[in-house]
Amino acid sequence: MMLDRSQEGRRPRAAEAAEGARAASPPLYSMIAQVLRRAILDGSIEEGAVILEGPIAEILRSTRTPVRQALQELEEDGVVSRFDGRGYVAGPPGTPPRRVKLEAAMLDDGAGPVRKTLGWEAIYDEVERDLVHLSVFDAYRVNELELARHYGVSRAVARDVLLRLERLGLLEKDERLRWVVQPLDANRINHLYELRWLLEPVALRGAIGATPAGDVERMTTDLRRAIDAYPQISRTQMDDLEHDLHVTLLSRCPNRDLLQSLERTHCLLTLSKHVLGVSAPMPKHDPFMSEHRSILDSVARGDVGAAENKLRKHLEDSCLKLIRRMDSVRTNYAAPKPPYINERSGSD
Repeated sequence: MMLDRSQEGRRPRAAEAAEGARAASPPLYSMIAQVLRRAILDGSIEEGAVILEGPIAEILRSTRTPVRQALQELEEDGVVSRFDGRGYVAGPPGTPPRRVKLEAAMLDDGAGPVRKTLGWEAIYDEVERDLVHLSVFDAYRVNELELARHYGVSRAVARDVLLRLERLGLLEKDERLRWVVQPLDANRINHLYELRWLLEPVALRGAIGATPAGDVERMTTDLRRAIDAYPQISRTQMDDLEHDLHVTLLSRCPNRDLLQSLERTHCLLTLSKHVLGVSAPMPKHDPFMSEHRSILDSVARGDVGAAENKLRKHLEDSCLKLIRRMDSVRTNYAAPKPPYINERSGSD
């Protein structure tokens, strides 16, 4: 088909305008921080109210990561503070905590539901869950237009979701610029873990000096409680514990380039989040928590070398465990069939 040359000059300008609009939009965590800041300062969220990532993420239909970043920003500004428990308190350090149920109305500034401003967040978790399940089985093509139609969102929103999953390491574009789910087979899992056991100990070394002691104490307390309760704990709790060490703690490392490199390995964490305990049964024994606790104990003592060595050993052992679990899923379960998946990538 011939290109209408009368349109040639307009396409780059339209693309530039769209890119400029995206660049002008504040990051999601900044938007969430702004919403929470307003709610706290005007009293919609009362002083002393305990703020947890999960309820805020649920109200805003967000994932926990931008909520976590927003709360860290607010902590630095003195709007919220840590206390001897999980989460943050609305108010400066020393504010007595009060258990108050957070409601969507507390985060509504009168301009309509906050969740409408979050776009891709409304469908992200479900798409992530479907695609990480598919990645266990093979490479599949994702139809961006059908994804948008299926969820009743704009194509731009669907593309935002896919771009974030690309950064996570779950998707890539093929030679014809089609989205393809990247299979998490034994070979790729090995390669990603090689990257993790090279980089995560270095990130941990950088994070130790920048992490408040209270954060490590809180993570250790949560692990202790989870170990005592296992296996009677939820997948969400398991995911929170994984993120405490491998995302939250390491995010204190000042080397942003190193953390960006690690971001592509986070697709391995989504396997545990969406597959462990769902398609793959929960292990009979604690799958990682005692190892995490041992690492955090070394961090708390300031024994950096021991913490690095324990983290590296933990990752090496985890690689073998994950490969075995994924083999079990492929053997015992069928691949999901989302309506926006066209075919396996190898077929034409």
